[in-house]
Amino acid sequence: MSTPESESPGFVHRFVPSVDGGPITLLLLHGTGGNEDDLLGLGSQLLPGAALLSPRGKVLENGMPRFFRRLAEGIFDLNDLANRTEELASFVEKMSTKRGFGKKVVAVGYSNGANIAASLLLLRPRLLAGAVLFRPMVPFTMKTVPDLSGVRVLIEAGTEDIVVPRDQPDALAEIFRRGKAEVTLRWHEAGHQLTEADIETARQWLSDLSGSLSK
Repeated sequence: MSTPESESPGFVHRFVPSVDGGPITLLLLHGTGGNEDDLLGLGSQLLPGAALLSPRGKVLENGMPRFFRRLAEGIFDLNDLANRTEELASFVEKMSTKRGFGKKVVAVGYSNGANIAASLLLLRPRLLAGAVLFRPMVPFTMKTVPDLSGVRVLIEAGTEDIVVPRDQPDALAEIFRRGKAEVTLRWHEAGHQLTEADIETARQWLSDLSGSLSK
């Protein structure tokens, strides 16, 4: 595998071009302690041949990369989250111009990566065509949810997850529905780690989304 690309235009990252010119670029967002390599195999498994853009989070927590700071377990630094969300959105836009992959970007985020993906949907609603959110939490609350009409969101939650409070996936789904997004929420008999059921559900969902975006 080639070495990761440099910080320019903003993040250490990997980019894998589309094999067949498909309509979707997957924005792969790792969990705490991950890096730009963590989700490449998963991305290829979920949507074979899709372009893959995988940045490394720039915040370090005890030496472990994250996409934004937190004050304690489950308590996010909201100012940092907002700033990092804008920074990530700018990176995706610059990479879209540089690599020419258009606007049909779908985030695939796990844990911390899922949380910043949810923040992208709410703060930059035109950036993403959809998102697969594995084990997410509500990133923040807002009085008025932006118009997310036409955006599709898959939330995958674990019934035995001790990291994500049980009410969070339902609350996040409701926020997106208030914005008129098309939301699918799936619960699995699992903890915080992903299972084959998570992967198969996401694979089928992305296959259906890719088919609809190709029309």
